Amino acid sequence: MAALDGKVALITGGASGIGLGIAQVLVQRGARLAIAYFDASHLEAARAALGSANVVFLQVDIRSQAAVTRMVAKAVEHFGAIDILVNNASLTGPPAVAAFLECSSEQLDAIVDTNLKGTFHVSQAVARIMVARGTGGSIVNIASVGAFAAQEFASAYCATKAGQAEMVKTLAIELAPFGIRVNAVAPGDILTPANATIVQDLAAGGASGKYLRVTPLGRRGTPEEIGSAVAFLVSDDASFVTGTTLIVDGGFLAY
Repeated sequence: MAALDGKVALITGGASGIGLGIAQVLVQRGARLAIAYFDASHLEAARAALGSANVVFLQVDIRSQAAVTRMVAKAVEHFGAIDILVNNASLTGPPAVAAFLECSSEQLDAIVDTNLKGTFHVSQAVARIMVARGTGGSIVNIASVGAFAAQEFASAYCATKAGQAEMVKTLAIELAPFGIRVNAVAPGDILTPANATIVQDLAAGGASGKYLRVTPLGRRGTPEEIGSAVAFLVSDDASFVTGTTLIVDGGFLAY
């Protein structure tokens, strides 16, 4: 088990779903956490689940670059540093579902501004802190199998997830001289509150259902399983891994 004793991890979208699963795994392995989320009620629920001894909770809308700058400053003020960034915050589930011909400009902006521009803003702000500190670091984007396999009624979502996966390659090259590794995890079908009924939601919205895949392992994954993959990538066990996407999908993309 990869140890993260004393490391400071900032997790966006860390108060629910996959983000909370990642937070639970990292704190169990000794990390100190800055949990960022847009909704205060979810932050309170996460506080109950994680405790607060080594955790600070920050409310932020990552679509705002100014808000991101303030969030990162608060995390550094509290812990003195950021060693790990997990870009988990994304618009997903029903809010990210739309038939291509019917997707509004407002919905498109919400998806792109959160999933792609927000990820860029947070990565840039944290990377600047890591570079200034001079001790390296690790950044992980939580992408999706949707980056590699088209999903019906998810044109904007899949495009942003492909962008998150591709972003890590350029960041890995540019940040390597500073000892900062950048990778992504692409989850498959993970059971979270946001997508618990996604198949039914798609059907209700008019999706044909012809293009649904079956996960060979025969079950939906858990947020904690994504957390374990992240824990590996940000640990010294992955010290020679950068610029790659680790697919954690139960075989979803195997055929």
